[in-house]
Amino acid sequence: PPTVTLLSVPSPNERRRDAVLAGHAGDEPAARRALTDPDPGTRAVGLGALARLGRLGDDDLRAALADPSPAVRSRAVELAVPAPAVELLPLLADPDPFVAEQAAWALGALGHPDGLPAVLAATTDKPAVRRRAVLALAAFVDEGPQVEAALRRALGDRDRQVRQAAEDLLG
Repeated sequence: PPTVTLLSVPSPNERRRDAVLAGHAGDEPAARRALTDPDPGTRAVGLGALARLGRLGDDDLRAALADPSPAVRSRAVELAVPAPAVELLPLLADPDPFVAEQAAWALGALGHPDGLPAVLAATTDKPAVRRRAVLALAAFVDEGPQVEAALRRALGDRDRQVRQAAEDLLG
């Protein structure tokens, strides 16, 4: 009778480990393969591996920002901070509150004046987004009365963490 050989398929944890190792070993093809993995955690790790290698491009980030997984979008937002050509503003309306929160924080972390309107708008969004937006205003505290007005409004926010962040920034 013929012998049947079963192939072992690596688990998601094994594939994530391989992607991490690719980032440390300089294996760009393996890191890129992780970007198309069915497991969102592996795709997110693949982004980090490419960033570690200095090979994460704007197109990679744009594709990850449109990924169906919030974990991948969140990691892409984090890695997009030093990539000014990658548009983060639409992610303030992301259906996942953590991704929207990350986008508000990233826009503030950039401290670029073009990000100020988005951060100010985010101070009136969902609680998780408001928290990050108020923290992001730290980069803009000297930008004028609209920033101070947003922080003063946040002092009366119904969310305790939003109020605390505003208090911390206003001293």
